[in-house]
Amino acid sequence: MTFPEKLSIPSEVLKIAKTLEDAGFETWCVGGTIRDNLLGVENHDFDLTTSAPPAEIQKVFKRTVPVGIEHGTVAVLDGSNQPHEVTTFRKDIQTDGRHAVVEFGVSLMDDLARRDFTINAIAYHPIRHEWRDPFQGEHDLEKKLIRSVGDPNWRFQEDYLRILRALRFSARFEFRIHPRTLEAAKANAQGLAQLSAERVHDEWFKGIKTAKRVSKLVTLWRDVGATRIWLPEMGAGSGDVGAVDKLPRDPVLITAYLAKDPASLLTRLKCSNKDIERGRAIGVWRAKYPDPKDPVAIRRWLSATGEHADDLLALLPASGSRLPKAVAAIRAKSPPLTMKDLAVRGDDLIATGVRPGPAVGEALARLLEEVLEDPARNTKAYLLSRV
Repeated sequence: MTFPEKLSIPSEVLKIAKTLEDAGFETWCVGGTIRDNLLGVENHDFDLTTSAPPAEIQKVFKRTVPVGIEHGTVAVLDGSNQPHEVTTFRKDIQTDGRHAVVEFGVSLMDDLARRDFTINAIAYHPIRHEWRDPFQGEHDLEKKLIRSVGDPNWRFQEDYLRILRALRFSARFEFRIHPRTLEAAKANAQGLAQLSAERVHDEWFKGIKTAKRVSKLVTLWRDVGATRIWLPEMGAGSGDVGAVDKLPRDPVLITAYLAKDPASLLTRLKCSNKDIERGRAIGVWRAKYPDPKDPVAIRRWLSATGEHADDLLALLPASGSRLPKAVAAIRAKSPPLTMKDLAVRGDDLIATGVRPGPAVGEALARLLEEVLEDPARNTKAYLLSRV
């Protein structure tokens, strides 16, 4: 692989870079967008790194957002209100494995030296069309290799999330991890316990969405020891790892499929209540599919699983391949499946003498059972006669 003479830089990014250069501040394009463009992967979200301190960036541009100003990052808004991140050259001077204290005003070389992997430590000058690749990232892109910048042990101990990033990049691009980098990842895996659940959640979900084969990502997490620390329910999961490649690219669905106790795992990852409930339903119902030949059983199953029925159908074992067609046939008739679908309401039951309170709910539940047995029973006259 050789560097192209020029990269196609969006005009708004080029305008920001030129403004900073004209103000006397060295400015380069760097990071994932450079990597992706060299790989032929579409990515127009160019990040800039500059010698300008954050306060100077805010002076040079009228419209900015301090998205990560403590780390040197300021978002500059273009004419369409689109933010473009501009980060001051940085150098780590102290780190605890989760957060780094950085020094500003260093050189481009210092800034590239603090980055995680060689393929992410390539810089391009958008005006002079010059390249900087001090750690031979170009060669590693050609070799399809994930390799740490400098000593991999130090890189991972600066921020243990880099271990998970190595696994994500490996699965996304189908690159192998350099032996020393992989060895260091395994040796430092225990440090992953220091990370916040939110960061791990983002990395795991992003990995599932971007991996060419999710099974590769899962295998890497297991081999390095990341699942033992953060996803222990996957150690004895109900799902076959190879089967995940055939599932919809839905992180919650895939995580639940692989976990013995999906709700517990999704709770640990600080997922939303809605996602946790999805996992809980999968854990309860994935071994309780109805007989495709029994419409009554299918209606009861649809009533009980509610909005989670489609998740369960997506995880259906091959032996149940006839169920989706049977479910579609039932749904096409729009049968009553919940108490809200009944032809009577609580007030109707109270008017017949049912005592207000729990007795109303119990009566509606009994009537729903009758209607699930035979949807033709869902008439007000019939249901009131059964109260």
